[in-house]
Amino acid sequence: MAERKKVTHVAMESTGVYWKPVYHLLEAEPIEVLVVNVQHIKAVPGRKTDVKDAEWIADLLRHGLLKGSYIPHRAQRELRELVRYRRSLIEERARELNRIQKVLGGVNIKLSSVVSDINGMSARLIIRALIEGKDDPAALASSPKGG
Repeated sequence: MAERKKVTHVAMESTGVYWKPVYHLLEAEPIEVLVVNVQHIKAVPGRKTDVKDAEWIADLLRHGLLKGSYIPHRAQRELRELVRYRRSLIEERARELNRIQKVLGGVNIKLSSVVSDINGMSARLIIRALIEGKDDPAALASSPKGG
């Protein structure tokens, strides 16, 4: 049986998002994981392959010449991801509301002049009434619940 080496440190480049799955696996292990900015280790000319890059990174790590980037704890990373996702949903909602206003404006319906909130209940009921074929402007505008 081959002797198993005890790995205590791992260093990797922070290229794109490729480091993330490896980091997530290794952070649960009793190993010090360094994610290093590529610009800090690519200064040596002549290294052209991934194998040579890995050897260079290992050599720099052995000599204590690498400084890892700040990686927040898992809970903070998960919270950040959740906040980013929420922000993207809010932005997508705003884009959809703008598209609705544009479509309505294209057929000369200025819903924003009748309701204060294009996403409010009255606006939704007016849009639903329009979809159902109701087209009397006075009836649609006069009812706070969309006619």
